[in-house]
Amino acid sequence: MNKQSWTILVVVLALMAGSAAFLATQRSRQRLGQPGVRVIAQPTYDTRGFGANGTNHEPSIARSNSVFLPKFVLDYLSEAVPVQPVVLSTLPADTLFGHRFYRGQDGFEIDCQVVLMGADRSSIHQPRHCLGGNGLKIVSEERATVPMTRPHPYELPVKILKLRGETVTSVGSRQPVGGVFVYWYVADGQLTADHGQRLWLTARDLVTTGVLQRWAYVICYTVCPHGEEEAAYERLKDFIAASVPEFQITAGPPIQGARAKAD
Repeated sequence: MNKQSWTILVVVLALMAGSAAFLATQRSRQRLGQPGVRVIAQPTYDTRGFGANGTNHEPSIARSNSVFLPKFVLDYLSEAVPVQPVVLSTLPADTLFGHRFYRGQDGFEIDCQVVLMGADRSSIHQPRHCLGGNGLKIVSEERATVPMTRPHPYELPVKILKLRGETVTSVGSRQPVGGVFVYWYVADGQLTADHGQRLWLTARDLVTTGVLQRWAYVICYTVCPHGEEEAAYERLKDFIAASVPEFQITAGPPIQGARAKAD
């Protein structure tokens, strides 16, 4: 090995050693941030204790705490949904959940879920990972904002996935259906609907403050007749505007002039 090769090897080893020392230092000063959603001392159950008719014979507690979701939103009634065993076995043990199924007086249904990470960042994933098994495919994706009025007027960033698939009717025929899947991420003082930005904010805060932000992944999802996706999204927007202030602590920056105008 010539002198130049030795020099390159020494530089590479020095960089590796420096990186390892830096990462070790970061781990030693790392602390977990506060969640941007409400966590309550209410157990989360899994489906092992639920009978075929939905009754809970022997409750099986999956987590001692859960993410709060309101029982009543607008004219929607709701029921808590237990966590599937496959979810519990896949996600880290320090992951917390909130999951309710809402039904309006006219039968319109909304599936609302919150997945809150702990010290293990693998709790949070992109929606494609949880959409693969429901038979619906993503046909479009767009960014949007939902106007919020509480605790002050602001714009909630969201991502909208329009879905398409088929359902089998009671007589065995296939019928096309649509779906709307709205999601975003929230942490202490931070909101984004972009997976890449969430990763960048996480890395930035770890380096600058030593805080591992405790991100939550919020989902509002509905299935609708094919061709009625826009109407379904409008209803989801109303639901989000009414429900989010009940469980989400973090809000976006106030819209300039909106508070004065409201007063």
